Amino acid sequence: MSRYVLVHGAWHGSWCWDKVVPLLEQAGHHVEALDLPGHGQDKTPLREITLAAYTKRVCETLDAHAEPVILVGHSMGGIVITQVAEERPAKNQTLVYLTALLPQNGESLLQITQTESEFQVLPNLVVHEEQGYVTFKEGAPLEEIFFGDCPDEDVARARSLLVPQAIAPMVTSVRITAGHFGRVTRVYIACLRDRAIPPPTQQRMYTTMLCHTILSMETSHSPFFSAPQQLVGHLTSLECVS
Repeated sequence: MSRYVLVHGAWHGSWCWDKVVPLLEQAGHHVEALDLPGHGQDKTPLREITLAAYTKRVCETLDAHAEPVILVGHSMGGIVITQVAEERPAKNQTLVYLTALLPQNGESLLQITQTESEFQVLPNLVVHEEQGYVTFKEGAPLEEIFFGDCPDEDVARARSLLVPQAIAPMVTSVRITAGHFGRVTRVYIACLRDRAIPPPTQQRMYTTMLCHTILSMETSHSPFFSAPQQLVGHLTSLECVS
């Protein structure tokens, strides 16, 4: 039996794990899916949202339990779990990057995405600089970018629940060390039909950062909708990875 903590990506909330949580629980595991500040049911004002606030939220969850967790980050959630591992290395049994950003020390989300020509997200954004957040252009092809193989009902629900994304966590660089972050086992789950974080970018990150295990799925950016059973199979296979 393991404890899983699930961290969503930009614009999303804990609701994106709604198919995954019951499957993990049915397998006998403890699971917590978090709303980062300003996402889902959390109403933190956008101006107060920072990478430090995201990190604090996850650290508080880890601190509430004695045993280390399997910490899963999707997409932007990879930035968050990276900084969390630096702050709480002993609280993490394994870091799981689910088609997620895996930064090197000193890198931010924006730095990673701006250096990759195949990213489809950035050209579809509207930046509200004075208000401190970004949204999508009207008519942006979100189905193509995020949900290419997902059931229509999941896509419709996701569209209704996406929220503005604070800019500050996207432009803040992670600060990590070999003695803290570097001692935590890393696993990468690559999504080979992802249009948000293209597979070549995923490969570059998990090769540079030397992940212990690489798994793959023939899915879009959102396997928690399109292939939850397979995703849970991958997650539960990691219990003994260390």
